[in-house]
Formats: sequence, structure tokens, C-alpha cells
Amino acid sequence: MNSVLDIVLTALVAVLLLGGAFWMLTSALSMFHARDSLSRINVLSPATGLGLPMIVLGTFLEHTRVDGFDVATLLKTLFTVVALIIVSSIASNVLARAAYLSGAPVDPRTAPQDLARAPGEGDQVPHSEDR
Repeated sequence: MNSVLDIVLTALVAVLLLGGAFWMLTSALSMFHARDSLSRINVLSPATGLGLPMIVLGTFLEHTRVDGFDVATLLKTLFTVVALIIVSSIASNVLARAAYLSGAPVDPRTAPQDLARAPGEGDQVPHSEDR
């Protein structure tokens, strides 16, 4: 029974680590295809919101498989995953606002641009050529 659990944990660790690495690599390569800074920040979100937590969880499971279960390590892992998700969403929002307000050029196909219109103006729609 113990060897079956070891094989299952090893497979789960491999899936989590390789999956996290896949999201990191995909996001990094996708940044080369982004047209402007807002798109680059948006492309980074899967890496920080999904890739890094998968790597942290995979590392925790491998540590547990090798050294045994530890409550302190579990709490650190849970705290790290929650912090990664929260910090990722807040940081991407702040970075996008700062990039937009700095005057960096925005791809004209980016719509809607809520920061470009005054409060109370109508909704913007994407250009018809991109549909």
C-alpha cells in the first residue's frame, strides 16, 4: 500500500511541477506576442496566479513525501499560495493602471478603455476589424 501511495504522490508532484512550469513558459513566450504593455501585464497573470501556486503545491507534496507531514510546512504553503493569488491580482491591476496613466502607447484595438473616458460617458466597443 505504501508503494502505491508513493507512486501516486510522485505522479501528482510531477503533474503539478510540470504544469506550473508549463504555465510559466507559456506566459513568458506569450509576452513576446503582446502588442502593448497592458497586454504584457495581462499575459503574466496565468503565470503568477496559476503557475507559481502549482509549483509551490508540488514542492510541498514532494517535501511531505520525502520528509513526512508537518503542520508548520502546510501552513507556510497555504499562506504562500493565498499570498501569491492576492498579490498577483493586486499587482497586475496596479501595474496596468500605472502603465496606462504613464502615457505608454496602447494598441488601438484594446477596448474598452475605461480610464480613457470621463465618468458617465457611454460604453466603448471593440473595433469591428478584430471580430
